[in-house]
Amino acid sequence: MRHGISGRKLSRPTGHRMSMLRTMVTDFLRHESIRATEAKAREVQRMAEKVITYGKRGSLHDRRQALRVLTDDLVLKKLFDDLGPRYESRSGGYTRLIKLGPRKGDAAPMAIIELMP
Repeated sequence: MRHGISGRKLSRPTGHRMSMLRTMVTDFLRHESIRATEAKAREVQRMAEKVITYGKRGSLHDRRQALRVLTDDLVLKKLFDDLGPRYESRSGGYTRLIKLGPRKGDAAPMAIIELMP
């Protein structure tokens, strides 16, 4: 039974999955919108919400916690200088997921994840 186990495996080994998600979260915060399968988008959404909360709090510990996820120092700077203050008054729900329908090649359900204005 899967009691208390959260997250999707996405048919990948742990190292590959974590590397892929870290890269996707970094790209998501850089461009503020990405297109992915629904399952990947939901996982990116979970990680991005936590990282943006680190950016809101802004302590040294939060900066180091965010650096564990993000792979680019410029995105880290953007997170703490731009995105954190932008969402200061919002208590969660920084992202939205828009379903697109099936992908043409393999009919995988696609989605766009974007930052809320």
